[in-house]
Amino acid sequence: MKTKKLHTQVAIIGGGPSGLLLSQILMRQNIETIIIEAQSREYVLKRIRAGVLEHGSVELLKNAGVGERIITDGIKHDGFLISSENESFRIDLSSATGKSVYVYGQTEVTIDLYKAQDKMKANIFHCVKDVNISDLNSTKSKVQFNCSKENYEITCDYIAGCDGSMGISKNYIPKKIKKSHIINYPFSWLGILSNTKPVNDELIYASHERGFALASMRNENLSRYYIQTPHTDKIEHWPDELFWDELCIRLPKPYCRTLERGKSIEKSVTKLRSLILEPMQWKNLFLAGDAAHIMPPTGAKGLNLAFSDIFYLSQGFISYYKKGSSTKLNNYSKIALKRVWKTVGFSKWMTSILHNSNENSLIERDLNKLELAELKKSEKAQKLVAEQYVGVAY
Repeated sequence: MKTKKLHTQVAIIGGGPSGLLLSQILMRQNIETIIIEAQSREYVLKRIRAGVLEHGSVELLKNAGVGERIITDGIKHDGFLISSENESFRIDLSSATGKSVYVYGQTEVTIDLYKAQDKMKANIFHCVKDVNISDLNSTKSKVQFNCSKENYEITCDYIAGCDGSMGISKNYIPKKIKKSHIINYPFSWLGILSNTKPVNDELIYASHERGFALASMRNENLSRYYIQTPHTDKIEHWPDELFWDELCIRLPKPYCRTLERGKSIEKSVTKLRSLILEPMQWKNLFLAGDAAHIMPPTGAKGLNLAFSDIFYLSQGFISYYKKGSSTKLNNYSKIALKRVWKTVGFSKWMTSILHNSNENSLIERDLNKLELAELKKSEKAQKLVAEQYVGVAY
């Protein structure tokens, strides 16, 4: 079978929001890209993911020409609630930082990016198979793949691995220089999506002796709820009625009384872990997003951290192609990892303080209660939390 030859400046592996945003930013600077994605577009758009965008993510998307619908259709949040047992307090984001976050689902972000990329006539291949990367240490690198029973070979200057934690890109960083820092948490999250009115107009992070719970939303009529469960629990162990009963126990009583119940339209179990891979680049290969780091959904940092990677990486490419300087590209991993470590650290702290990691560890539970009580009283501590939640500056 004859191989079709393609040429571009930046080949992007992964057609999720990270890969699409990188292509969008680069194409607006007349830098050529080709995206390859293992799944169909329909599959990518059905994935249910994060729903909170940091201030910096919103600005990045607006500057890329895809922020209009976030402002018109998204829900601006100036704070969120934390509860310990039945006592709750509010972290005031706008007062503490002058910034806000937006509730706007990752699916909607992806829809906006696809529309923008289609308008720019982006070259995107879906349902690709047998992807292989070669010549990373050469002047020109190559990506080989199969799509619709045709073989292709992309010759490019650089490759961006935006293909997630299960992707192949990270495997091309030599084992002798690659380090993986991993924390496996001893619990999972059971989440449901329902066509119900959210129990509160802001997110509620609830710590309870029975386990953590989160009340979130996608819009005014679509709610997203989570509860902490043991690793051994499966979806079939949690019929809707049992889930609602348990959620009601863990939320503060005033919210339990107004909780609207309904049939779940999506249900999932997620094991929680933190992972940082370094370095995030090798020769002509650069990693971004889940390909390089993973963390629990606590604090909604996954997508936002991926977007900060894309900011640094796009700036590196723009500096190289427009100014002839490779300094930012050469320093990409070093710069990006500074923010990665800070963000993963915040996610770990927030996860640890709100969850019960061991049912028999009363001292750990009491220490968490004490820390939450101190956070409730300390304006300075709340300001630090707010600054991390809205996102540290790029």
